[in-house]
Amino acid sequence: MFDWVTEHEMALRLGMFFGIFFIMALFEGVAPRRPLTAPKWFRWLNNLTLVGLNAFVVRLVFPTALAGVAMFLADNRVGGFNVLDAPLWLSVPLSLIILDGVIWLQHKTFHEVPILWRLHRVHHADPDIDVTTGSRFHPLEILISMVIKVVAVTALGAPAVAVVLFEIMLNALAMFNHSNVRLPSAVDRIVRFLVVTPDMHRIHHSVIPAEYNTNYGFNLALWDRWFGTYTEKPRHGHLGMEIGLKGCQPAQATNVASMLKMPFSTQTH
Repeated sequence: MFDWVTEHEMALRLGMFFGIFFIMALFEGVAPRRPLTAPKWFRWLNNLTLVGLNAFVVRLVFPTALAGVAMFLADNRVGGFNVLDAPLWLSVPLSLIILDGVIWLQHKTFHEVPILWRLHRVHHADPDIDVTTGSRFHPLEILISMVIKVVAVTALGAPAVAVVLFEIMLNALAMFNHSNVRLPSAVDRIVRFLVVTPDMHRIHHSVIPAEYNTNYGFNLALWDRWFGTYTEKPRHGHLGMEIGLKGCQPAQATNVASMLKMPFSTQTH
């Protein structure tokens, strides 16, 4: 079974991306959480163009992807789990948890280090938040993130199957928790004890620094609770809160050419 997962990595990742995208886009149309402020199809065209560009750049720079790195490490017995010859029933779940913690710390670091924030604000500049926002990042941030993941996978000796599952989960849950959907409050309260929900992550896209510097999680909700960066509700409510970056004009925030240039502009808010 595990070999099948790694052998069909690309098909699984593409299938999950388009499947989750379609489900959440449909959900947004049926039960939207907030009215959109910018033209939807123009935003989607530009956000998804950036997603496609990032996929091309990553494959160009990292042709074997993370799973290829993990298989090389296993063959050469490099990394903690490979050296210890840990069984998959232990190394796979631990790898998923630890890699998620690494991504949480990476996200927090991109907020705290000014030069990294210049890259990450491309993600935050979106004037609305929906399923396309979850994959909207500057190509340089994507490459830095890949380097961080390669280092983490190497140190852990994470199994290839864990790497594939983690990449699928990260992508799927990012689309889920960025979606403009309304979950019943009782469901949201239960689900957010385990994974990050749309209402939980939406707060992270507020224009208020005290809010966008919280709720960093993409997958597991525990990191923000453990490290004191959890905010339960936005100050002005989910309908009253403002999304995006202060001073960033919609034309700049929704045009792919402007997004690519944004880290090199003088605006740093």
